[in-house]
Amino acid sequence: MPAEPRFVAGARLALTTFTTLPVRAGRIDRPVAGVAMALAPAVGALLGALLAAVLLLSAAVAPPLVAAGVTVGAAALLTRGLHLDGLADTVDALGSYRHGAAALEIMKKPDVGPFGVVALVVVLLVQAAALAELAGRSWPACLAAVVAATAAGRLGVTLACRRGVPAARPDGLGALVAGTVGPVAPAVGAVAVAVVAVAAAPGRPWQGPLTVVAALAVAVGLLTHVVRRLGGITGDVLGATVEVVTTLVYLGLVLSD
Repeated sequence: MPAEPRFVAGARLALTTFTTLPVRAGRIDRPVAGVAMALAPAVGALLGALLAAVLLLSAAVAPPLVAAGVTVGAAALLTRGLHLDGLADTVDALGSYRHGAAALEIMKKPDVGPFGVVALVVVLLVQAAALAELAGRSWPACLAAVVAATAAGRLGVTLACRRGVPAARPDGLGALVAGTVGPVAPAVGAVAVAVVAVAAAPGRPWQGPLTVVAALAVAVGLLTHVVRRLGGITGDVLGATVEVVTTLVYLGLVLSD
């Protein structure tokens, strides 16, 4: 039986890594992982379209804040809550002020510390509040905003997996994907997400692209700090990057003059 093409296997891996969609996993190796991480923003856009539909349909029958809460819950369900778990573990490790192996050991613990709890509460509250505001916009603007935010979050993963960024451990997801993405994919992804974001803030076409660029700049700074503290990236760091960037884009899109 011929081997599955790398792009097809990478698309499968991207879907199974970033969503709970019923897709069978195929070939998994570093070249395939590189394709998957490059396709992460596209998967984020698909997820964003689903979440925008949930938000708009919920807002048609319920108050905006209730619709936003349902959408945040749907986002967690469609991603198995893995990104939120990664956020909590990463913040706990960074908040411990430990470095290297000692910090990585904290990330492996099953419990969530106070820093992680606060991070989860803040992120979920900001996302829900922003989505409640977006629900009141026209459906094209709402769709563009949610798609741009979720795609940008996954583009943060593409950035984290670019060449030159090491893995913190010799095993795990971080070791599989670290350094597998070349310079073209992040650049193309950034342009694509910025273009989508143009329609997210009616009357202010500059706000969406500027917000995306600013959020990605924060992601680069966060990743630089994480590599310095932990020695590289892990699967938890990737999840934290998704949530931080997504939240910042939501926040930036609802800020007014």
